[in-house]
Amino acid sequence: MGQEPHVGADNATITVTGTGWAEAVPDVMLVSIGVECRAESVGEAYAAAGKDLAAVGTVLRGRGVAPDDIRSTGLAVRADLAWRDGEGQRLVGYVASSSLAVRLRDLSSASAAVSEAVRSGGDNVRLNNLQLALADDSAVRARARDAAWQDALSAAAQYATLASSSLGSVLSITDQRPGPGPVPVAGLQRASATEGPPVEPGANRVEAAVAVTWELQQQQ
Repeated sequence: MGQEPHVGADNATITVTGTGWAEAVPDVMLVSIGVECRAESVGEAYAAAGKDLAAVGTVLRGRGVAPDDIRSTGLAVRADLAWRDGEGQRLVGYVASSSLAVRLRDLSSASAAVSEAVRSGGDNVRLNNLQLALADDSAVRARARDAAWQDALSAAAQYATLASSSLGSVLSITDQRPGPGPVPVAGLQRASATEGPPVEPGANRVEAAVAVTWELQQQQ
């Protein structure tokens, strides 16, 4: 936690920025799984990508992932070029790629689900990204704001005492945005899996900051 004090020019106010954080164990895994298929024609590459991505989706649904938790995130087809001595850059085929954004709500089986999904499309499947998150961070964010407020209040009271004054009414409160998203910290527990690498949920840190201005009352 930290603070940034500012005393008004007329010594009638004091403004302090307080920071705080809170942690919670993540309860959802966000995964991006893609496919990349090469073929001699656009149609063949496109069809192969669709087939492999459908296999990935079938595995995930078979693992109990709800349709609302599986979303297509992109489809692209590009020329596959290669350099050949004496010929220069030549078209050798086409590459089709597509991906799924998946939300896995059961961390105890998430590793096995990801491993099976990746195997379903063979060498054409790519695991693009994996992130552990909170499905609802409102409670932990509220605790972070509580901590930021207490930090600001404690610092303001200390500075007021040092200035032989006391805190009066709150004149303004400004919510600050310290940084994007939760930050993962050291692991707390292991989510077991029968296949694939183990998942370490750890804890996600949510930070908050608040700038508060008080009346500064001179002690008699």
